[in-house]
Amino acid sequence: MSGIVEMIVYFLRGKISKEFIVFIISMIPILELRGSLLAAGFLKMEFLSTYVIAVIGNMLPIPFILIFIDKIFIWLKNTPLKNTVEKLENRALSKADIIEKYGKFGLFLFVAIPLPGTGAWTGSLAAVLMRMKFRDSIFPIFLGVLTAGLIMSLISFGIIKQIV
Repeated sequence: MSGIVEMIVYFLRGKISKEFIVFIISMIPILELRGSLLAAGFLKMEFLSTYVIAVIGNMLPIPFILIFIDKIFIWLKNTPLKNTVEKLENRALSKADIIEKYGKFGLFLFVAIPLPGTGAWTGSLAAVLMRMKFRDSIFPIFLGVLTAGLIMSLISFGIIKQIV
């Protein structure tokens, strides 16, 4: 992931503001908040404003995913992208054991623990596929994004190095 983030930062640096780079990366599936905070570390940005920008950027697409992805996937299944959609659904559901076992708290944990294949996008998709209601999924996802942001900030901003 860091290689992709470095490439995006290299390509966009000097063309748009550092803050906008972080914002854009935070909305990209797979990179999301984790990638944006890595970018902020590469760009030598300060913590608090970067954290807020990354959280807002990561959360911006989530309500739309929770509301519309089911309808979009139904439509896409009638196109040549059917196999891709089914792979995305299967991938999200294969990682959703913790959500199924612990419900809203499991969704929070799934989003909060910054591991490959987890995050707000996949958590939102899993919540939709598991038929969780919008009101039952948006808050755990938001709290998970806040928590993942703090964990990644400890890494990206070298706070752990300063403590140890």
